[in-house]
Amino acid sequence: MDFRLKVFYSVATNLSFTQASRELFISQPAISKHIRELEQQYKTPLFERNGNKIGLTRAGKLLLSHAQSLLAAYRQLDFEMNLLTDHFSGELRLGASTTIAQYVLPPLLAQFIQTFPEIHLSLISGNSHEIEKALTDGKIDLGLVEGCAALNTLHYETFMRDELVIITHTTSSFARYDELTLEQFCTLPFVLRENGSGTLQVLEAALAEHKIKLAHLNILIQLGSTESIKLFLENSDTLGVVSIRSVVKELMNNQFKVIDVKGLKMERLFKFARPLGRSSGQDENFIRFLLQRKTGR
Repeated sequence: MDFRLKVFYSVATNLSFTQASRELFISQPAISKHIRELEQQYKTPLFERNGNKIGLTRAGKLLLSHAQSLLAAYRQLDFEMNLLTDHFSGELRLGASTTIAQYVLPPLLAQFIQTFPEIHLSLISGNSHEIEKALTDGKIDLGLVEGCAALNTLHYETFMRDELVIITHTTSSFARYDELTLEQFCTLPFVLRENGSGTLQVLEAALAEHKIKLAHLNILIQLGSTESIKLFLENSDTLGVVSIRSVVKELMNNQFKVIDVKGLKMERLFKFARPLGRSSGQDENFIRFLLQRKTGR
């Protein structure tokens, strides 16, 4: 495959020559040279340059749509050719919501790399909304997301169940509680995840069943990761909502305590997400591998 097309795709999806240089491990002048050659070949500019910012021209948008299809086809070709000899190699670009990326995937990725050492894995993390956007934009092949939202342009498949819990640090004044009423829940101070996170979506849906809105809660601050919430709780007299998977060690070490809320159940599904009608082949292999490890087969 023409490497220049891969260079163009990286620049077009990142809208940055610098980021493309980092992503492809080649110099920025080399990136510019490849783009220039493509523009000369097609006799038209592919990017609009406005100071330090760039955007795609009409020709650039057309080339990007074809580049996405061609790159996906090449990944599928590699996968199917390798199937003939049971030799798995190639590239798989993953994206995972923060909780999954931090607390679920690392041991599974280690096992996958050990089993398929010639498959090059890359992983980006963000909230569920950001991962779904990366899929839609063609920046990743497979996403693992949480929460309630679902885009009609993506196909979802359940991976595992998760439970959200309310925690506080064991030195907090709220550690004396074993259970709260919904009325208490609405008045006590909370630190929550940011808008767009799967955790916040699940909390919002659970509260809606009791006709309670997020605006009714006493939210001190919203933070961008579970780890930042845990550190905040260690240094404040506050409650937080996190995945039970993120605090297993702290609960065993008696650093945090789980507090129940009567009638409030916060469960969610972790799901694989893929663009409809598009598969790299490697994503199917990865899904099968994770499902087998989860069920012990």
